[in-house]
Order: sequence, then C-alpha cells, then structure tokens
Amino acid sequence: MSNIVRDSDVVELNHPPAFRYGDKVRSLRVIRNDGTYPGKEIGELLVRKGEEGIVTSIGTFLQQFYIYGVDFPLTGHRVGMKRRELADMADLAGDDEELPSARPRPRPAMEARP
Repeated sequence: MSNIVRDSDVVELNHPPAFRYGDKVRSLRVIRNDGTYPGKEIGELLVRKGEEGIVTSIGTFLQQFYIYGVDFPLTGHRVGMKRRELADMADLAGDDEELPSARPRPRPAMEARP
C-alpha cells in the first residue's frame, strides 16, 4: 500500500484559482460517475478525455483543493473537477480573449521616462 499516490501535501487554497469563470478548458482524464452524479449509474462515463467545457463555478473541497464546476455542452453534463484534471484552452490555443474575473491580471510594466 505504500505505492498509493496521494495529493494531500498540496494545498491549492494558498494560491488564487488556476481558472476563472468562463474559462474554456479541456478534460485531461476520463471522468466516470463515482456515485455523486444524480441519474447516472456508478461507473457510467460522464466526460471523455479531451472533451471541451466551460468553468461555471469555483468551490473548495477539504479546505485544500479548488473544485471547478465545468459545463460540457456536448453531453450536457456539469461535473466538478480538480485542477490536475483540466487544461486551459487559452494556453493551448493562444487565445487572449479577455473575460471578467475576480482574479487580478498582471499590470503592464511602466516605460521609463527619459
């Protein structure tokens, strides 16, 4: 049992969320119902690897992790996912579209005056 990988040393809440409301994301893993998704059987496929969605909520879990509520329009599922299960589509596509956010953007450096 010493080979079990745990992420209990990570405390994401010490930093701002990795994603913002409205961010387009891609699933890095297959997500199946663990019994918490109503109307689906345990083990039933909810999200395919590579499926694209939109962050619609940000919560926390165990005072340690951010949980991102992601709507997947192709399947109609809204699934809670951890940071390690998602990739930011803007990073992948170079999309610079500005969306409203509570997370501050870095300010551009001021040019030195002569």
